[in-house]
Amino acid sequence: MHVNLTDQFVDDIFNICEAGFPNTVVHQAKRCLLDYLGSTLAGAQLMKDKGEKLLEHLGSSYGDAAVIGFDRKIGVENAAFINGLSSHIAELDDGVISGIVHPGSPVLSALLPVAEKENVNGNDLVKGIIVGYEVATRIADAIQPSHKKRGYHATGTCGSIGAALGIATMLNFSKTQMKDVLSAVAVSAHGTLKVLEDDSELKPYNVAQAAICAVLAASMGRAGFKGPNDVLSGKTGFFSIMADELDEDQLKPKEGDTFAVERVYVKPYAACRYCHPAIDAALKIRTEQSLRPEMVEFVKVATYELAVSKHDHSVVNNISSAKMSIPYSTAVALVVGKAGIGEYSDECIANPETAALAQKVAVRADEDLTALFPKCSAAKVEIITVDGKRFAERIDSPKGEAEFPLSDLEMEEKCVSLAMYAGKSEGESQKIIKTVWNLENELPNLFELL
Repeated sequence: MHVNLTDQFVDDIFNICEAGFPNTVVHQAKRCLLDYLGSTLAGAQLMKDKGEKLLEHLGSSYGDAAVIGFDRKIGVENAAFINGLSSHIAELDDGVISGIVHPGSPVLSALLPVAEKENVNGNDLVKGIIVGYEVATRIADAIQPSHKKRGYHATGTCGSIGAALGIATMLNFSKTQMKDVLSAVAVSAHGTLKVLEDDSELKPYNVAQAAICAVLAASMGRAGFKGPNDVLSGKTGFFSIMADELDEDQLKPKEGDTFAVERVYVKPYAACRYCHPAIDAALKIRTEQSLRPEMVEFVKVATYELAVSKHDHSVVNNISSAKMSIPYSTAVALVVGKAGIGEYSDECIANPETAALAQKVAVRADEDLTALFPKCSAAKVEIITVDGKRFAERIDSPKGEAEFPLSDLEMEEKCVSLAMYAGKSEGESQKIIKTVWNLENELPNLFELL
């Protein structure tokens, strides 16, 4: 007997909402929002010139939704698009390692403009955040790593579905409307990993497209446009098109499951997550051994297979390339002693000491570490010094994973530093934090602070 996966999935999402959410999950959703806002403000600053040109070309000069970091309001769809670009460009947005997906950037880039236009209350926004993350992660978990091996960018594909159903949940759509939204977004979700090649700057474009696609799909469902009966299944269904393998169990809630918002990692470093375990290891060796760059003869990085492809280049030509490079990230950590947004700048990339050290970093796939993924996102770093000494460190789970989370204070500090990087004062940054923690009562005030 054929099981309609689409109906089953929509039913499960509805049941999750009806069961309600524990206070700990609500708090975690607020942490995700706080992290998103800091990362997006910083991203807007990074792309300020190009962003202004893009806004001019889009003809966006008025509307109902705040463009984060650009001090203006425009139409909802374009706001979702620009916010999507800003949210991912700094490579500081959250993610879920099992699904190889960044749920926060597409989900929140779509939710916030709609919430502002529709005058949504804080409780409904939180509900939309939780469900958006849940959907994006469940869909991604069901098709990874096959989805990535086919060349798809899950943040663009699965993230778009999560964002669309997050909007549907936030606006309290009926079950029929939610299914229509899912149909619309599933037939249009897209984004490939070709964006990682040749110093491309288009990786955030996949997120921007995911966000605007979600907003449009929600409008289609709200207007009553009916989709196929089971958009997820069949020869031309979403799952068959997007992956060679499907784990249906990942789609179904199970007793004892944690929510996706509880499983996200938060980035302490401004680079692709694949770089983080090597950065952690390099920083630990640097501190414990008082290591200076001129002492290094060679660096070996062993990590899991998926982290190596498109991330092992030692020559970087722009910021986007640096953020994807394990050799550069390891080198800058050893040279500067940190790997924040300032270490992925044109000035740092041009530093001859960092560039020379990056050439000494070799990255390879390790069978044992590959077998641990996605349970662990691990790397081993071995440094050989010019006088023949060897220092090694292994990191199984980098800082920021659910097992090693940033505290609320560390989350606040990250948000303040990024907001101030974007030009906000410390007082303005603290107002954003206070408003997020009191989101149920202060959501309208939040949009005026962005």
